[in-house]
Amino acid sequence: MAIDKSRIREFPPISITIKDETGGELLIGASRQTVVGGSEVEVRRELLGLVVAHARTGGSPVRVTTRDQESIGVLLVSPEGEIEEEYSESLDETVEPVPAAAETPRLKPQASRGEGPAVELTAPGEAADGFDSIVKSLEDGDPAPPAESEAPAPAAATVRRSLRDSQSFLAVQDNIEPARKGWQGKANAFGLALAPGAAELAERADEHLVSRIYSGPRTIAVVNQKGGAAKTPTTVCLAAVFGRAGGSVLAWDNNETTGSLPWRVERGDHASSALQVLERSSHLLSDTARAADINAFVHRQTADKYDALFSDQDIDGEHEITADEVDVLHAVASKYFNVILMDSGNNHRAANWRQMIRHTDQLVVTATTVEDRVEGARLTLQGLAGRDERTAQLAADAVAIVSQEQPGHEKLAQLHAEKFRPYVREVHVIPFDPALKDGVIHFGALRPATQRAWLAAAASVAKGL
Repeated sequence: MAIDKSRIREFPPISITIKDETGGELLIGASRQTVVGGSEVEVRRELLGLVVAHARTGGSPVRVTTRDQESIGVLLVSPEGEIEEEYSESLDETVEPVPAAAETPRLKPQASRGEGPAVELTAPGEAADGFDSIVKSLEDGDPAPPAESEAPAPAAATVRRSLRDSQSFLAVQDNIEPARKGWQGKANAFGLALAPGAAELAERADEHLVSRIYSGPRTIAVVNQKGGAAKTPTTVCLAAVFGRAGGSVLAWDNNETTGSLPWRVERGDHASSALQVLERSSHLLSDTARAADINAFVHRQTADKYDALFSDQDIDGEHEITADEVDVLHAVASKYFNVILMDSGNNHRAANWRQMIRHTDQLVVTATTVEDRVEGARLTLQGLAGRDERTAQLAADAVAIVSQEQPGHEKLAQLHAEKFRPYVREVHVIPFDPALKDGVIHFGALRPATQRAWLAAAASVAKGL
């Protein structure tokens, strides 16, 4: 797919210079970074990796000027790592021949016909007439009198501009923290200050995206009309990523009856659920309510720094959440939290499910490597695509997350992920991790590769907020 040039971010300017076979330099605005490698291929790969990470941070393609010993060029680089060559030219074709020293022209004054002194170019060896005498008189301190028609050159006119249109005089300075990971991080532990590699820069870019604080509440709906599609683990892990990044985050079990979110998270010192929030909603939405009042109704996840709102866990209860009650609960959640993740039930026809979609800013559709879960995700997207213009846009901008059901399902997960790619904005695969199978999910208990996969998925979700 061609890179969309209309989305290219031109500032700050970016350039890559390959100095030799083992070294190169990246310049982003006023920030300069040197890269050293074992070969020119390795240096190019590292430099382009840094550019991809920069593009991912801004969420849009960038234009890069490149130069090496033989050529100059321009590349377009997308946040997804796509690279297109926009221009390339050999340096041999751009260098014009310089005249030899013996052919360097000299200035020769020539008499004019009433139009002031004229100057012509003359090659060495030609007669210079009065030129040598003029030079000698200057050396003797005898200035040559100016011609009568000669007048001093006027000073260049200064163009005045409006200060309202002026740009900042401050240089753009992006000081990059030394590497903490990889071989560069290990070397820095001994007192060096090496720059981070491409992988660490990409990870920092994802961390930057999920750390943003929004000007108003943002709602993420996690959906699949088929049960067992990893909706609850997805809700929990995304909430943990956003919570650990410092946001005010709520994971809400929007099930019309009894949902499974309370089984996968820590419980607080109370048994409150969405029903108790509804009972106290007038106070919670009032001007006299305090920020801490919500703590009596949500369950704090101490290590992962987010809160959970349970569905009704009374097995003898008969209450089903209505569309109007979803509006009330969402109003309360929006007052106390910046990021709201709504776990959902399997009934896409239920009033609370449909009302959740009306509040959704970013859709996340989940699946596992079990075939009917993948089909359930497709049908969920298809139903939203055909409902109205707004839900169709939600489906087209969705993030699809495929979780490996069992170890050894890596190829199968990738195969299913590719099925979604033509229909949604981004697709992510989560590797199998035993810490996700059963019991309370603690993000810190996941394997490093699993944590990194969830961070990348959360960053994609954040782009849609």
